[in-house]
Amino acid sequence: MPDQARETSARPGPDRPGLGQPGTGQVRDPEEQARQLCLRLLTGRPRTRAQLAGAMQRHGVPEDAATAVLARFAEVGLIDDAAFARAWVESRHHGRGLARRALSAELKQRGVDGQDISAAVSALDPADEMATARRLVDKGLAASRGKPLPTRIRRLVGLLARKGYPAPIAYRVVREAIEQEGIDTADAGMDLDDLAFITPDGEGSPG
Repeated sequence: MPDQARETSARPGPDRPGLGQPGTGQVRDPEEQARQLCLRLLTGRPRTRAQLAGAMQRHGVPEDAATAVLARFAEVGLIDDAAFARAWVESRHHGRGLARRALSAELKQRGVDGQDISAAVSALDPADEMATARRLVDKGLAASRGKPLPTRIRRLVGLLARKGYPAPIAYRVVREAIEQEGIDTADAGMDLDDLAFITPDGEGSPG
């Protein structure tokens, strides 16, 4: 009886993320385990090579098996970090209004190679980026009406900064939007050079 108990406890189960086949006492092939795990993850949404590698490491897949499966998946096109990066840029720019800097940071966090990141964000048309920045400011402009001009500018510049827009674009777009309301920022003592001193977190003020 004790021997049977020890044998039962040694069997792999759902709470043992190793190579066991639950309920059979048989050892699963490491590459098969890796393949099934990657396929399951890719069913939900695209993943980068680094994301899949991390998942396999957490599940106890041996490194050589993980490397072999990743190579095979890349060979047949199931893993394509360049395509992932392009799709990410397209989706996050148009869906969330993110600019190149923020998009690059997100892709880096997901383990995408620097060259693939550069190629993906470079494909973003500067004119589209500027148009998106204007749309973001237009949405925030109405909500800021009635507030002091320095406060409005800080908030709008901060909005663009959080989306990853570089300072020159943020200052230019905000100035244009404010002036379209009939407010001359230079006459108000807040020209483009003044805007450069407004920090994204809202600290500091022109002049």
